[in-house]
Amino acid sequence: MKLLNSTSQLVEPLESRKFARFNLQYTETEEKPLGEEQWVPRFAGHQSLEKRERSFFARDQKINCGFIKGPEGSQSTGFDLTEDDASYISRCHIAVISCIFGNSDHLRTPGTKTVTRLSRKNVCFVMFTDEITIRALSSEGHVPDRMGFIGFWKLVVVKNLPYDDMRRVGKIPKLLPHRLFPFARYSIWLDSKLRLQLDPLLILEYFLWRKGYEYAISNHYDRHCVWEEVAQNKKLNKYNHTVIDQQFAFYRADGLEKFDASDPNKLLPSNVPEGSFIIRAHTPMSNLFSCLWFNEVDRFTPRDQLSFAYTYQKLRRMNPDKPFHLNMFKDCERRHIAKLFRHRFDEKRINHQKASE
Repeated sequence: MKLLNSTSQLVEPLESRKFARFNLQYTETEEKPLGEEQWVPRFAGHQSLEKRERSFFARDQKINCGFIKGPEGSQSTGFDLTEDDASYISRCHIAVISCIFGNSDHLRTPGTKTVTRLSRKNVCFVMFTDEITIRALSSEGHVPDRMGFIGFWKLVVVKNLPYDDMRRVGKIPKLLPHRLFPFARYSIWLDSKLRLQLDPLLILEYFLWRKGYEYAISNHYDRHCVWEEVAQNKKLNKYNHTVIDQQFAFYRADGLEKFDASDPNKLLPSNVPEGSFIIRAHTPMSNLFSCLWFNEVDRFTPRDQLSFAYTYQKLRRMNPDKPFHLNMFKDCERRHIAKLFRHRFDEKRINHQKASE
């Protein structure tokens, strides 16, 4: 990796004219359909298959993309923030984002020497979390200051989580940063199991600005075909097997094929991402892809690696005249810029196994 030595000469580029341009709007409320007494508002809304199909067109449109409220007077659909926190993140131009829900991880703060003075001035570091996690961190001596910071991280406490499954809740900041940070131009997502090892502005320059990309994600270090990813998820009981099979059958019926590394026309170097680190420019095409990917995670399983390639390929197939400049980089590059740790629950399981041996 030939990274720049310094951020001192960095200049944020103007938005490239080669990026597709269209106006994307988002569904804000849904009304209760007549005659459906069991209907309840949902954070992701109630998207019909017909609306889902139309949403893949890269054109001026309004689509479901989370944060959907029910009729006036109905209860919140979730992911509620305080006014102060909402105000803070609305002022971010570049955001580094992570989350810990359900006390699933330790807090990993970037090293002081990692972040340059320029990034400290221009980049927001936001960790979305819940009250359970805040109490656990405080009990371990990590108490937010009066402004809500622990080190670089601004801790934003989310109330009324929209899903019971904490993994699915975590997909909201991971896949919808453009909704949470409506005025940000760029975002960098890292899973809570990662610690940032490189300055955010150098990351943006290397993965996006240098060659004019609008989205960057690494390939998986081991698996490259969704067929393999499906088998691995079922082998490790990552999710309900029946639901995985239903999702996979749906995708195959809609054209998903096995990955062929020798195919010169393949759209991606791998059909399975290592999705713990994502760099985005908040362009119309990048935002549309993020919405589409989130809607698949909501409709089927929270195992986002199962829906990534299908979503990307369908988007490209339905918009042959509109490019999406995606950089799928090598996983060794991800490992260079972010150090990997075990999840808190994995640590407990391994320690328990050692104690019982």
